[in-house]
Order: sequence, then structure tokens, then C-alpha cells
Amino acid sequence: MFDIVIRNGWVADGTGNPAYPADVAIQGDRIAVVGRLPQDAEAARVIDARGKIVCPGFIDSHSHSDNTILLNPEAQSTVRQSVTTEIVGNCGHSPAPLTALNRESARRGPLGVDGGGTETWASFADYLGVIERMGTSENLAWFVGHNTLRAAVGIAGEKVDENQMREMERLLQESMDTGAMGLSTGLEFEPGRWATTDEIVRLAQVVGEFDGYYASHIRNRAKFLQPAIDEFMDIVKRSGTRGQVSHLNVRYNTGAPEGAWERAVETLERERAAGLDVAADCTPLQDGLGGPAAILPPWITEDGPVRAAELLSDPDVRARVRTDCDRYWAFIQRGDWDRVRILGSDLHPEIVGRNFFEIAALWDKDPWDCLFDLFVEAFRGTGHVRYIGRLFTEAHVIATITHPLFNLAVDATTATVDGPTATRFPHPLHYSGMLHYLTFWVREKGVLRLEEAIRKMTSMPATRFGLRDRGLLRPGAFADVVVFDYEALDDGSTLEQPLAYCRGVEHVLVNGTPVVDGGEHTGARPGRNLRYG
Repeated sequence: MFDIVIRNGWVADGTGNPAYPADVAIQGDRIAVVGRLPQDAEAARVIDARGKIVCPGFIDSHSHSDNTILLNPEAQSTVRQSVTTEIVGNCGHSPAPLTALNRESARRGPLGVDGGGTETWASFADYLGVIERMGTSENLAWFVGHNTLRAAVGIAGEKVDENQMREMERLLQESMDTGAMGLSTGLEFEPGRWATTDEIVRLAQVVGEFDGYYASHIRNRAKFLQPAIDEFMDIVKRSGTRGQVSHLNVRYNTGAPEGAWERAVETLERERAAGLDVAADCTPLQDGLGGPAAILPPWITEDGPVRAAELLSDPDVRARVRTDCDRYWAFIQRGDWDRVRILGSDLHPEIVGRNFFEIAALWDKDPWDCLFDLFVEAFRGTGHVRYIGRLFTEAHVIATITHPLFNLAVDATTATVDGPTATRFPHPLHYSGMLHYLTFWVREKGVLRLEEAIRKMTSMPATRFGLRDRGLLRPGAFADVVVFDYEALDDGSTLEQPLAYCRGVEHVLVNGTPVVDGGEHTGARPGRNLRYG
């Protein structure tokens, strides 16, 4: 007798082939049968999927849910979208390793890593133990953040001594031994933007010994996009790693040369054709999360946050900085203040949801001074702010999601509709980002076939990142399975009313256990840490 049989559904098995009518039988944590079962086949539970799509659980291959999973172990907003696995620790930031040098800064960092004040772990192994004892509703696979490693050994600027370098290598080796899949960098952010190529190569070589992955938020995605891509390829070649360009896109009105993205992608294609194991991922919306402090010139931040707060409190320094912010969200310097909104603010609830023209009018200040004031509070540790930016054109998003070397990801965090994660992240990216590929880009815009979009969210990332027996509906694979009503799919969350879960996803099974049943979360936590190697 089977544990669960899903009958009469249209199976989109993750290969990209057309959906076909079939049943799916599950025994324990594995898929036992995909095909027509006899009517008298016995099962402890039968799910009628007549007229519904049955497919593998989605894999979000670029997530920051490691920053909220301790507050939301049920992964409410993500599993309700059909996401059963997230790859976390991206953009150079991970929850571990922690030392006395970075414990506090990690908790109040740019992505707000938060264990509710219980950040007692030290090593990467310690942290995975915390996750496993707590239990999660989704599977998690892990990168180790380069920025985290730097902070853990006390590096703030460009200078790195040999003892610090060896300690970073030791911490990374220890993490890889525990099951991390590789190293991530965030080279537009502190303190990673100070790192030399040689420093990153030395660390990536540790990963290369494990045949692991180097994932990078590269140094520039505007006027210096091509040098940033060239550096990425150099690191992959010299380290012997597999390379992933995180959210390879280009922001508009930032000074990027005409055709910069196309040339970067041509480089990716050329190097892959020559034998380098490189690929990329993309995001679903024109909006994106970010840390606008990355627009600041290095001389502001080189001596740490306390000194940065002092400098930005000086009107003469502010006047100078206004002309030296042509980086990261460079459209700010070009006057596009309406493109930046406040997603959350610890001290200023009155500005949440407003853009900087609106904030300037509310506070009766220049937009620059509004931004600098928020930076000063953040550097002093008294007020953390979350920002969302309108970064991309619709045509550019279409170009990224349809490219054959790009799998589909979100670049957000798992959240809830109430509690601390709701107040910190009130934006559709967190509640419907993955599902938006299907509701908007497939169903409304028709830029991808349904089955191809599912492939780019299931078997493609599973194969890319070595997640064995995930991403396909086939006998022997782990039973990460979803059932959804394609025509009834709805994002739920909107800019006007962001705190809403998606609709139309009826069943989500993780390792054979129902996590969403009849559209409601069961509270089950059958997720696993997917250790690499």
C-alpha cells in the first residue's frame, strides 16, 4: 500500500516536456510510481488532482531566507508558492560562521540576519545543528558568505594579513567539510568590495578542492559590467570551481554602455562553450531589494560604521559625497529618486511605502539629506532600513528569464503576513516572487511555456547545483511534489496590499510529508539541510 497517491492530474515532470495525464504514488520520502495506476491500488491518502498541474517542488536557487528562517521555520510565504527547496547564503552574506568580531554586525547587517536574539552558534556546523533541531518546512542548501568570513576575522578594508587569510581559509574549509556547497561574494557591498581578485581566488580554491561552486554578486552591473564579468571568469578559471553569476542583469539609467548586458551574456556563452562550468540566474520583477549604502564612496566606509556616521553628519562631507555616488544604484545620482521606496524602517514607520521625493516633502528636506540621515542612523546601529528599487525594464526582465542559461530565482526572503517578518518585508517579492513567473510571465505575457518555466524552476537548478534526486517527478526521486490549479493561480500580494499569500496552490509535499494541504499550511517541518558532496 502506498502512503499517498495523487490521481488524475496533469504531470509536468520537470523535464520541460508537455504535461501528460498520470498518477503519482509516494512511499515514505520517495516517489514510487509516475504513470497510470490501477483503480484498486491502495493508499493511505488519495489526493484528487483532476484538472490540476502536478509537478516537482520549485527550487529557488538564489534566496536570502537564511536571514528569516529562525523567525519563520514554516517558511510560510515560500512553501505556499510551491517552493520546497531554497539555496541560501548568497551575495556574500551567511548566518555563519560567527565570532566575537562579527556576531553583532551580522545580526543588524544589510539583510537583517535575525535569530530573535538567540545567535549563540559559532561555526557553520553549529548553525546547521540549530536549524536541524528546530526543523523547517522546506529544504535548504547553503553557501558561505565571503563578507561574513571577512567580518569573522576582523577585516574591514583592503588590507589582509596572512594570518587573517589563513583563518578565512580554515573557516571555509570547515564549512565545506560540513556540507556547504561553496562560496558566495557580494562585491558591491561592505566589506567584500575591498577584496582583491587574488584574495577571492585563494578562498575559491578551497571550494575548488571540493568541486564546489563560486556564486557572485559581481562588482558592477552598470558602466563596469564587462570588467566585473571578466573578473568573475578569471576567478572561476584560477580556482577550479563551478561558477554562478547571481542575478545577471543590468540596471537602467546607470551609465551602462549600450549592449553591455548582451556582451556580458556573450562572454558567459563563450566561456561555457569552451568548457568552463558557468551559468546565471535572474529575478521575476522589475523591482529588487538592495542596500543603497553601496552607493557611498569607499573613503566613507573604510574605517568602519562609527566613522562613517561621523563623516556623513558633516555638511561639507555630504556635499562632496553627492558627486561621488555613481555606483550600485547609480540612478540615484541621476535624480531618479522616485525609483527608491522604503520597504521597512525601525524608527520611521511614516516613510514605509514612500519614495524619496515623497519622503523629502514629508520631512521638508532635500532627498540627499533624507538618505544621508537614514544612513547615519543605520551606521550608528539605531535604525535599520529596508529598501526596494525599481531597477529593470520589462524588456530586460523578459530577456533574462527566457535565456537558456538562466534559471529562475527570486532574491528575497521567506516571510509571514503578520509578526516581525511582515513588518520588515511588506513587498510582493517575498510573497509571490516565484509564483509570479507563472501568473504573469507565462499565463499573462506568454514569454515561456508553462512546462519550460517549471523546468527552469525544478530540474534545471537541481542539476546545476548537484541536488541529487530533486527537481524531477520520477520513481526514486525525493517526493517534493506540488499540486496547483493553473487557472486559479493568483499572486495575492500586491504593492497596495502586500501582506497576502498566493492562491491556487493546493498541495505541497516536502520529502513525502504534506506541508500545504487544501491550500493551508499544516505546520509540518519535514525539510532537510541538503549537504553538498
